[in-house]
Amino acid sequence: MPPKISDRELPHFRRAGAVAANTLALVASRLRPGISTADIDAWVREDTLRHGARPSQLGYHGFPAAVCTSRNEVVCHGVPSETDVLREGDIINVDVTSELGGWHGDTSATFCIGEVSGEARHVVETARRCLEAGIAVVRHGAHLGDVGAAIEALAKEAGCDVVREWGGHGIGRQMDLEPHVAHVGRRGTGIKLKSGMAFTIEPMITLGRPETRVLSDGWTVVTVDGRWSAQFEHTIVVTPTACEVLTATPNAVDRR
Repeated sequence: MPPKISDRELPHFRRAGAVAANTLALVASRLRPGISTADIDAWVREDTLRHGARPSQLGYHGFPAAVCTSRNEVVCHGVPSETDVLREGDIINVDVTSELGGWHGDTSATFCIGEVSGEARHVVETARRCLEAGIAVVRHGAHLGDVGAAIEALAKEAGCDVVREWGGHGIGRQMDLEPHVAHVGRRGTGIKLKSGMAFTIEPMITLGRPETRVLSDGWTVVTVDGRWSAQFEHTIVVTPTACEVLTATPNAVDRR
């Protein structure tokens, strides 16, 4: 079951979400051709520290960086590198998770670098809309399967597909908790949602087939067919009538 957040705990959880959102917005404002993903990692470390927080991903099961940077055919868990340099026409997902006061906020977005192809823009826009569709069905009394069903329906309508092996997760005092939040599913199935439950929704949408494989570094997940993928993510808490998005984009430069 997802962790249940009390009214007393929620303000602390909100602050962690705000840190992650602000750091992601800072990165967004600096992205351009010629930037390496190692630069992004350095910005995340610096900005997270500036907020009095720490990068949750750094050292998690041995992960060597403070942020995941997933470019083009990389679906998720891309490892920053000095040699991985952004080029005009790329798309890149930046996944930031921040711990503040023992609480974790997790968010990501996919950004277009300069002028991109129509296909690239389409998969990015579809992924963004899929996140919105998943969030829109969350409320007390709904089912977790409703989230996946809404995402899958929109992706298929757009001519895209949805990665199955990776998904969202419970979050709160730990970064990665049960349950697995699938981005495909059937309405009316799965865990019945209750007010206070906290989890991430983070659909990974592909232009081609949904199958993935992990590269030899043990982290980087890519599409098997080499087609491009995009992802957006928010941390949410269920409310009686909908949900609260704890990682909503702040009033900063937004290039999504």
